[in-house]
Amino acid sequence: MSAIPISSSYAPTFSYSARALPFFVARYNFARINLHRPVFCQFESESEKPLIRRCSPFLESSLLSGNGAAASDEWKAVPDIWRSSAEKYGNKVALIDPYRDPPSTMTYKQLEDAILDFAEGLRVIGISPTEKLALFADNSCRWLVADQGMMACGAINVVRGSRSSIEELLQIYNHSESVALAVDNPEMFNRIAKRFYLKASMRFIILLWGEKSSLVGEVDKEVPVFTFKEVICLGQESRRVLFDSLDKGGHYVYEEIKSDDIATLVYTSGTTGNPKGVMLTHQNLLHQVKNLWDIVPAEVGDRFLSMLPSWHAYERACEYFIFSCGVEQVYTTVRNLKDDLRRYQPHYLISVPLVYETLYSGIQKQISTSSLVRKLVALTFIRVSLRYMECKRIYEGKCLTKDQKPPSYLHSMLDWLWARVIGTILFPVHLLAKILVYNKIHSAIGISKAGISGGGSLSSHVDRFFEAIGVNVQNGYGLTETSPVVAARRLSCNVIGSVGHPIKHTEFKVVNSETDEVLPPGSKGILKVRGPQLMKGYYKNPSATNQVLDRDGWLNTGDIGWIVPHHSTGRSHNSSGVIVVDGRAKDTIVLSTGENVEPGQLEEAAMRSSLIHQIVVIGQDKRRLGAIIVPNKEEVLKAAREFSIVDSNCSDVSQEKVTSLIYKELRTWTSESPFQIGPILLVNDSFTIDNGQMTPTMKIRRDKVVAQYADQIENLYK
Repeated sequence: MSAIPISSSYAPTFSYSARALPFFVARYNFARINLHRPVFCQFESESEKPLIRRCSPFLESSLLSGNGAAASDEWKAVPDIWRSSAEKYGNKVALIDPYRDPPSTMTYKQLEDAILDFAEGLRVIGISPTEKLALFADNSCRWLVADQGMMACGAINVVRGSRSSIEELLQIYNHSESVALAVDNPEMFNRIAKRFYLKASMRFIILLWGEKSSLVGEVDKEVPVFTFKEVICLGQESRRVLFDSLDKGGHYVYEEIKSDDIATLVYTSGTTGNPKGVMLTHQNLLHQVKNLWDIVPAEVGDRFLSMLPSWHAYERACEYFIFSCGVEQVYTTVRNLKDDLRRYQPHYLISVPLVYETLYSGIQKQISTSSLVRKLVALTFIRVSLRYMECKRIYEGKCLTKDQKPPSYLHSMLDWLWARVIGTILFPVHLLAKILVYNKIHSAIGISKAGISGGGSLSSHVDRFFEAIGVNVQNGYGLTETSPVVAARRLSCNVIGSVGHPIKHTEFKVVNSETDEVLPPGSKGILKVRGPQLMKGYYKNPSATNQVLDRDGWLNTGDIGWIVPHHSTGRSHNSSGVIVVDGRAKDTIVLSTGENVEPGQLEEAAMRSSLIHQIVVIGQDKRRLGAIIVPNKEEVLKAAREFSIVDSNCSDVSQEKVTSLIYKELRTWTSESPFQIGPILLVNDSFTIDNGQMTPTMKIRRDKVVAQYADQIENLYK
């Protein structure tokens, strides 16, 4: 049997000997919480019932095979990917974590060692297979080690970010029946400690960053606190003793983690209602790892920039996938994103629509503040490129259509010829724009291969803009309940306005919302999806599970959409089968006139105005639509000066004048919609994660916003 190496350069400078370890354990009264673990096997009585030791089959295959248990040479659990990656990529840099204290860089081999040590450390301090551990922390290399260490020892982690409210964290902890808590740092635990000591049962606490000396207030002496380094050291020593003894006493029953075992509970961020605990299995997540390469053909050495919450299903599945490809990941933050894009020049950025909208706004602002000549040149080039790309989509057959009947051959040929001629005329100007303007934008953005957008609706004007300047943006679609990706645009078929084709082994259908009748391609209805990435269900909530999952394995996404019909000719002949998502069924506003309105389309159009920072369209059960708007104060003041509404020296604009300007912008940008926005409520405070009006993935929580301004909304309609 080959021993698994346990030394690595990430290790702390102190360690525990086999003799010293029992004293460390006794100090925390471990016997009270059943902490007899591998390092103590030589002290246990022969008559004691063997303990179950559950292992990730490929990651610890040598240990399993050496003890008569089944070993595997294929991935059956998520942590199995780390042995493959360590063997293939060894000393290549896996991740860079520059904004933690201390900043960290880890190779693939160091990551594997750290994960094995952390998993073993958890066994030492008392975690049994299938027990649940809360992991409430933000992006970092230690989050990844803790997450995978928990899975590797057969435990189930329950994840959330540090910016969630205390009430939400407490609800998730207690509902999930977690037995212990791993938190980001002392500052976070100090914030939640009082409520958790009163309302939660904690076997122990782990600090991923920082020291115990930073904990303040009344600390419960009955609940041991471990630092990340202490857990790692306990694991290192236990693994050393385990391999030295080869478990001669037979104190353990070795089992492999099964593919259909639950790996994690991810509570939905939910824009409406209380979060539900989504049970994702190892098989669910491995489906993503094995099939996302079709969307993101990552190569060894590619650099990814990571800024989304690591606990979120979208970022999480993508991270597992890219680390199986030998890439280098750099953790960044919203504050540092702009600088890090320029500094690290990533090949890929995986993010949410808001990030691309922010990049778009930044580029537009830079253009608008340039000299008059530069501004006119840039805007002219962009208009030409937008027109050129429109023609290119037509002659390449990458347009969207709902028409089930294909166009005639003659009509298709004339359409193709017209688009080809216009495109040929515009191409030299587009090429010149690339040389003079777009290359500079590319250097600032730094995304050389593609930006992947998911977790929300990508505005069409942003989508078309990046296409025009030559930055590939691939839009995808999924839910926490689907692990999460079910569809995405490929670079070879990047159809603007869609979320692409289903990924491998995934089926879609569109049904009537009332009759559940399957609708033909081109018809709008409720999207349903089926595939191996679908969740096991909602934890302790069978009624909610049955509402979204039917007996045939179809999951009701709650989204409205349609599938592009198959045409062999015409503008959409290369777009057959792509999925188009038009919004959430729950977001649909029903006016008192009986008309149904999808607010997302109006909000997307309104957000093209530089004067509007955020908007939520309202009007449920009212005669007409309204909106809650957070103005962009800087742009409003600028516009007011340009239109001579206020003096050039004025530093403020009255509410009445702001309202007038916003109305004008709404009429301009939503003129093509059959629905117009009536009364508006201007608010000063932005919708943010901290005030609970945005999810951690930066989607506006409509119910929270509407509840916050309920009285003012009623006054709008009086």
